[in-house]
Amino acid sequence: MRLAAFKSWGVVVFLLAAACSSQRVIPQALEPLVDRTVGFPELVAAPESYQGKVVVLGGEVLKAKRLKEGTQIELLQLPLNNDERPIIDRQQSQGRFLALQPEFLDPATIVTGTKMTIVGEVSGAKTDLLDDVEYRYPVVIVKHLHTWPAHSQDYVIQPRPRFSIGIGGGTGMGVGGGGGFGLGF
Repeated sequence: MRLAAFKSWGVVVFLLAAACSSQRVIPQALEPLVDRTVGFPELVAAPESYQGKVVVLGGEVLKAKRLKEGTQIELLQLPLNNDERPIIDRQQSQGRFLALQPEFLDPATIVTGTKMTIVGEVSGAKTDLLDDVEYRYPVVIVKHLHTWPAHSQDYVIQPRPRFSIGIGGGTGMGVGGGGGFGLGF
């Protein structure tokens, strides 16, 4: 009887854990459309060659502005980890790209530094000024945009030395007693 109850609880715990950990970044309906063979370096080199392809890109918001045809978000490309989340190391970036959201998003609500994962259709390239030089940005039309909350960023946890001391004692009825000392690092 105990074994059956244990198995039932095990199944419940497993299902709850699976439900909590299965946050979908890419909608199920878009997943079969995504071309995973198109990498960012190829996209930068020849965006016109991939026009119409659906790709998944990650990045950090640099700025956003309102256009007649929607909202343009400029992102610093960042590679994605296994959870489709952009990594935090900006030095791993391979450039910038523009994501065009056809619907209006108030640029004031798109905070600089926010990490995003974007499923988008490649629409070519746009040349614009980056400081004093012309820069050729690959452009994707947003099919799905996932914003990562600031509190869920990938923090680097630095190991720190830990030290603790525990002291215990006890008395018993009659003869005897007890004591203890623990030291941990």
